Amino acid sequence: MSGHASARIGSILKQPKAVWAVAFASVIAFMGIGLVDPILPAIAADLQASPTQTEMLFTSYLLVTGFAMLFTSWISSRIGAKRTLMIGLALIVVFALLAGLSDTVGAVIGFRAGWGLGNALFISTALATIVGAASGGRASAIILYEAALGIGIAVGPLLGGVLGGIGWKWPFFGTATLMAVGFIAIAVLLKSEPQKPAPLKLSAPFKALAIPSLGILAAAALFYNIGFFVLLAYSPFPLGLSAMGLGFTFFGWGLALAITSVFVAPMLTARFRRTTVLKTVLPLLAVDLIAAGLFIDSTVGLIVCIIVGGLLLGVMNTVLTECVMEATDLPSNVASSAYSSVRFLGGAIAPPAAAEIAKLIAPAAPYYAAAGSIVVALLIIVIGRKWLSRVDGPAPSDLEEAVVLTAADA
Repeated sequence: MSGHASARIGSILKQPKAVWAVAFASVIAFMGIGLVDPILPAIAADLQASPTQTEMLFTSYLLVTGFAMLFTSWISSRIGAKRTLMIGLALIVVFALLAGLSDTVGAVIGFRAGWGLGNALFISTALATIVGAASGGRASAIILYEAALGIGIAVGPLLGGVLGGIGWKWPFFGTATLMAVGFIAIAVLLKSEPQKPAPLKLSAPFKALAIPSLGILAAAALFYNIGFFVLLAYSPFPLGLSAMGLGFTFFGWGLALAITSVFVAPMLTARFRRTTVLKTVLPLLAVDLIAAGLFIDSTVGLIVCIIVGGLLLGVMNTVLTECVMEATDLPSNVASSAYSSVRFLGGAIAPPAAAEIAKLIAPAAPYYAAAGSIVVALLIIVIGRKWLSRVDGPAPSDLEEAVVLTAADA
């Protein structure tokens, strides 16, 4: 790593305590996405549920998260970011605990939906809070947020695997405990806004999606997230590993995602246009999903495809988030809420659809369908490129940084 790149990472790490508190809570919130991955087969066996029913643990969570995100900016603009974050964390603690105490798959699905409501309040507000409070500019804040996402997604399956080895209920209890710690950290370290935020209209996120640049990115993210969650949520079934085996597999996937989101994505966007990066990585992701379908009967081959997918997904997540933040002049919380609502709806569709496609056609078919969805996301970016020119023009500070990095590494 060059001296300038090291200096950049160093500047990202020099953040106020409040930013670290939100980042820590973000890690735990994102752990909730992959936490159930290693215990899906155990839940299916213990609660006598079908693969489609167990995949609804993702769908109820993501569907409520996506829908609720349309209203989180309206809520946070009235009660403030700190209260919104704390309410979100409190809901996650309560519903994670209730999920762990449940004895039917229907109850777990329902409590995961409540968990999704808390997640929506927290995640969209967390990004805006980090962007507003972090030192080093918007680009550094986004990298820090994506690092939290990557670490959370990596640690979630590992924690699920370790605690799931004891019993499928324990990952839920573990998340509730960690979220309680995050709640205390934000309560103590994050200061309330000195002034009451300007109230936003309830229609703000809907109007935001009508802006061509943001609407195009949201539509592309919907189809991209279908590929993302087929790889994450469907793969535990064809892999056929124990909870620990699945935990370590998806820990590797999440670690790969974290590394590329923090280190590789900034290097690429310093040298190429953001849309160019998207148009390059999306076809590679489609190829990786096709390879996963071809290696469906090889445990090692499928694990390799999952890890490679993590590397590509890390780049996509960071670059897409940067594009969304640069696409409009809207406040960060409005842009984030509007975009994320559509993105999570794509994730909600994928898990049960993958299970049904596998049952009706073949075990490899969900991966091919996911690859097709990624191609649709690519076509949306290509067709809408004339409305995305703004996302390729970095802010002056980012431009200066890109020039320095390019010159240093030439």
